[in-house]
Amino acid sequence: MKNIFKSLTIAGAILLASCSSHQSLQEYYVDNSENPNFIVVDVPASILKMDGIDLTETQQEAVESLRKFNLLAFKKNADNAAEYKVEKTKVKEILKDDEFVELMKINSSYGKGVIKYLGDEDAIDEVIIYGDSKDKGFALVRVLGKDMNPAHIVQLMQAIQKSDYKGEGLGEIGEFLKG
Repeated sequence: MKNIFKSLTIAGAILLASCSSHQSLQEYYVDNSENPNFIVVDVPASILKMDGIDLTETQQEAVESLRKFNLLAFKKNADNAAEYKVEKTKVKEILKDDEFVELMKINSSYGKGVIKYLGDEDAIDEVIIYGDSKDKGFALVRVLGKDMNPAHIVQLMQAIQKSDYKGEGLGEIGEFLKG
């Protein structure tokens, strides 16, 4: 009986030790989906309206590798400045994880950001775009797809510029992202 109890105790300790207390990006999205300081939008890739656009073969492959976008933005104001700092720190900690591979840093007139990805470098499953502004807040975009290629990201941006997509269907987050 003592051996069974001892074995169960050891198994339980191993199980608890293997559980990570580190919050995942998906958990962060879910945890903040009801927070009034956040704007949350999940949209299918079809919202980009790429049908009928003259795309190169590479651009077409990039568009076809997309499935959907998860957008989460913290809209900063005078009342939530302290919470903004806390949430910004949480996101940056999550993105420091070794599973995220940095693709590029962004530094623009709107603020600073980074583009990272999850998956193999020739078969990306998720691209994460994070940007923050001291005045506006921050935005976190998860681009979900299947076997996306890092080289296709630039092609995708060019394809979106060719389209006449102006942010329709994004509602409040579209206005936030425009500045």
